[in-house]
Amino acid sequence: MSDKLGIILVSETREKLQMAAMVASVGAVSGNAVSVFISMNAMKYFVKGGSKHAPAEGDVGRVLENKKAPAFDELFLQAVELGDAKIYPCSMAMDLLELDSDDLEPYVEKAMGLTRYLDEVRDAQVWTF
Repeated sequence: MSDKLGIILVSETREKLQMAAMVASVGAVSGNAVSVFISMNAMKYFVKGGSKHAPAEGDVGRVLENKKAPAFDELFLQAVELGDAKIYPCSMAMDLLELDSDDLEPYVEKAMGLTRYLDEVRDAQVWTF
């Protein structure tokens, strides 16, 4: 089993953002090298000062909100601070959304293209949310 985890995050729903964040944080603090690639609808949650309130897709999403579960953005930050996690924004999505690296949260790395990311996670378990 690989000690590397790749996470491709494109969803804007609370449940998928939460699950991706849990995999990243638990994986990172468990000693895995974690590499998260954010793109498409997920990108907006990594913009400084942007909303971190993601819409619930179903009942579990609403329960997560009502029970005050740790927020997905806090879990991603913990993955970076407490483990070996790196979060990369998609360069194409950044171009489309007219963002530059200064617009993103400080724990987000420099932008990367999908080709380079796929090369980086070539020997990793890869999860998509």
